[in-house]
Amino acid sequence: MISTLSLTVLGAGTPYPRPDNACSGYLLRTEESAVWVDAGPGSLANLQRHVSPDQLSAIWISHLHADHFADLASAYYALAFSELRPRHRIPVYGPIGWGGRLEAFLTNAQVAAMSAVFEEHELHDGHQVDVGDLRLTSRAVHHGIPAFGLRAEHNGRVLAYSGDTGPCAALDELATGADVLLCEADSDDQTEVHCTPEDAGEAARKGGVKQLLITHVGPAMTPEFAAGRAAKVFGGRTVAVAENETYELR
Repeated sequence: MISTLSLTVLGAGTPYPRPDNACSGYLLRTEESAVWVDAGPGSLANLQRHVSPDQLSAIWISHLHADHFADLASAYYALAFSELRPRHRIPVYGPIGWGGRLEAFLTNAQVAAMSAVFEEHELHDGHQVDVGDLRLTSRAVHHGIPAFGLRAEHNGRVLAYSGDTGPCAALDELATGADVLLCEADSDDQTEVHCTPEDAGEAARKGGVKQLLITHVGPAMTPEFAAGRAAKVFGGRTVAVAENETYELR
């Protein structure tokens, strides 16, 4: 059996979910591990097409904007009050304060309700953890609030994820030598907190990545248009991601 790392797109939309267009969410899978990366609205429903939430190895959250975080509350209700009862608490890795933010939403429940199903961990720049056979390294990126990009490694394969960020050294470092860069292209014009398609292409070019996947495209552009702009700068294989599609790194 060939050991693979796969990425399944659970949602790539912003700033709100539309029919057949959930907000940011991704599933990383290996033979041993399943990690839900970002929990934007609509991504929990798509997650269940691929894995039952109670079978997750971990959850990783890039930042606390609702289009990346809100479905974590829905996941709590699914895991705490339905047939989806995890055998063990699911580790959740997110920015400082994510647990308190979720608890504040769950004010109608008992104190520390979240801890019944989630194990709280807070990210910092350079945070590294092994989830089964998958190594996750987080880097602080530029988004105006605490936010992180991700580098996932398995069996010599590397996937880098920008989270939401403007161009920055941390994004370049995450992308360096990656097989795949999953990069947002939210902005049509240059900002400090989001990438343009050209920024995404430049990060891929400088990092020497093999493939650029464009996601989280803002409403001013179509994903295909953004991918075309990014490809002109990158010069390599560039794809606009599709919901519920799986991309394998072999």
